[in-house]
Amino acid sequence: MSPASPHGEHFTEVVVVRHGETSWNASRIIQGQMDPELNETGKQQAIMLARRLSKEAKPAAVYSSDLKRAAETAQTIATACHVSNLVFDQSLRERHMGDLHGLKFDDAVSTKPEAYKAFSSDDRNQEIPGGGESLDQLSERCVSYLNTIADKHKGERVVVVSHGAAIEEICRHADPTMTLVRRRIPNTSISVIHISGENRHWILEKLGDVGHLDEDGFLQSAFGGDGASV
Repeated sequence: MSPASPHGEHFTEVVVVRHGETSWNASRIIQGQMDPELNETGKQQAIMLARRLSKEAKPAAVYSSDLKRAAETAQTIATACHVSNLVFDQSLRERHMGDLHGLKFDDAVSTKPEAYKAFSSDDRNQEIPGGGESLDQLSERCVSYLNTIADKHKGERVVVVSHGAAIEEICRHADPTMTLVRRRIPNTSISVIHISGENRHWILEKLGDVGHLDEDGFLQSAFGGDGASV
């Protein structure tokens, strides 16, 4: 059970996890809603993450993006934690990156300058050319779904597996004062948010924890190849 506030309201404890590494992460290729699988490093990261979560309080459910890199991470967690309630949903997908999909970040500036400018813009209503989402659209999609999860699991602990930019928006909603989130959410990192079932008040308790990777060089690997969230 998640803790109660001094006023007696129960919070849903949402353990938000980023998927394991893919070869596209390592090569700094923009994934967005394209669907590469975990590489060998990512699979090992997922196992180490799942081992950690299996030693903590058992989650009532595991929710995940339906993209392969998240789904495989979620399945590894669910198996290790003996959770049968595993739900895949498009609402937890990465930001749609439009014309930037499949490009290396270093090439995107010259290959798709308008799309890259939109991606880099501080305007949260700026959509990315080619059908890409604005940050506000991404935030609305993810935050709405987490509120739905919280409504279903009042007073319980759940795991949510998603993607870098999506998790960034989730954490910013919980703590709007937070800045420079990117690179603080590495692969298989854990962030923890408490959501009140009564008033949907969000509290960010933990951000980007990768303590489970602090062995055999995996901690360095977690930050090594993926300077971007998408």
